[in-house]
Amino acid sequence: MHHTTTRRSTLAAAGLGASALLLAACGSGSGSGSGGDSSSDAQPIDADAVASEGGKLLVWGWGGAMEPMVEGFKKAYSNVEVELVNVGTGIDHYTAVENAIQAGSGIPDVIVMEYQAVNQYALDGTLADLSGYGADEHAASFTTGTWDAVQFDGGIYSMPMSSGPMALFYNKKVFDEHELEVPETWEQFLETGRALKEADPKAYIANDTGSANLLQGLLWQQGYKPYTVDGESVRIALDRPEVETYTDLWQQLIDEELLAPIEDWSDEWYQGLANGTIASLVSGAWMPGNFESGVEGAAGDWRVAPMPQWEAGAESSAENGGSGLGVVDASQNKDLAYAFVEWATTGDGIATRINATFPATVADLESEEFLGLESDYFGGQRINEVFAESAANVPENWSFLPYQVYANSILHDNIGGAFAGDESLADGLASWQQALVAYGKDQGFTVEEG
Repeated sequence: MHHTTTRRSTLAAAGLGASALLLAACGSGSGSGSGGDSSSDAQPIDADAVASEGGKLLVWGWGGAMEPMVEGFKKAYSNVEVELVNVGTGIDHYTAVENAIQAGSGIPDVIVMEYQAVNQYALDGTLADLSGYGADEHAASFTTGTWDAVQFDGGIYSMPMSSGPMALFYNKKVFDEHELEVPETWEQFLETGRALKEADPKAYIANDTGSANLLQGLLWQQGYKPYTVDGESVRIALDRPEVETYTDLWQQLIDEELLAPIEDWSDEWYQGLANGTIASLVSGAWMPGNFESGVEGAAGDWRVAPMPQWEAGAESSAENGGSGLGVVDASQNKDLAYAFVEWATTGDGIATRINATFPATVADLESEEFLGLESDYFGGQRINEVFAESAANVPENWSFLPYQVYANSILHDNIGGAFAGDESLADGLASWQQALVAYGKDQGFTVEEG
């Protein structure tokens, strides 16, 4: 695969460190030993036999699911030695991977890979294409949104581990106090925000300062794809009617000061969720754990409902977050690495982490035991029923940009002014589109608009 010097240098300068990854892409297949061939030469393996034979693996990842999963694999296959290392989350994690590949030592065999980053790290050669191992045989095991997310340009570049079907978290105590109905449409969400503001001027229906995950979720829910990716050809369209549907309604929320100007994950955000001044939140199915650990004082106050719909009677949703497990193409142990990934995402490994991360597997989302779990925090509600229904209603064929990590990092720079009242949200998105087009071209992509 040809990569331009511009793409290599600019991504590195942007802090996303593509230089090492591009070098890895150009040099993949140079390894030796079991699994050392290029991922394009991968052949189906007997994963159980490979794992039983044993070997050493280095796994990099974060989150509460990783340790029990690794320990479970070592227990199942006593001849395998697995070292689990947390080198950081998000960009810190990817940068560490890039540095290891560039140094040619300490390269992990298996890495956690967020769905939004798969396209980027598939294109630049960091991730091995798992289709040669027969990964596509497991397609029906996963939800539509997560399986779409791990594919790029005809290949499969990780296996889904967790998912984030979106839902509406709302403070039932606040809603009951002010006799508010749980909104079933986004228009009702707007009306509920107005009613809450009138009842309590210090309260907000939600918070938002320009969240990329929320923005993309609200477009995805409409079945709209703002990004079309075909190899190194990209089309970006943030000026279509579906985008206008979002900006028209969200602009009213901004203009009427119904959204708390508070950053996600800030101390003020947690305080607002705890004291009821932020009355609802649209997020992924992984959010309950954050409520339990960060908003302890509001236990029993919150409930979960389906996402409000853009059209009354519709049943559409979207994914927010989640990640898979990928095999590093520069690994010298790709066969064993794939055996671990397959076990962890389609085999007994699922049970080791079912309570630590929201699953991406259809069988678990349809399990009576899983669906019947009652959440003490959410007042005894069977919240998994809501999330599972959401996962089943995610529109197909969503695609992220091959530089989505960067794209999300600059969104606030372009639309933050809209949330501050300095410009329109539509103008902010137009500015973001221009920035994404220019950046993509600088990296050597062929980028079109509209």
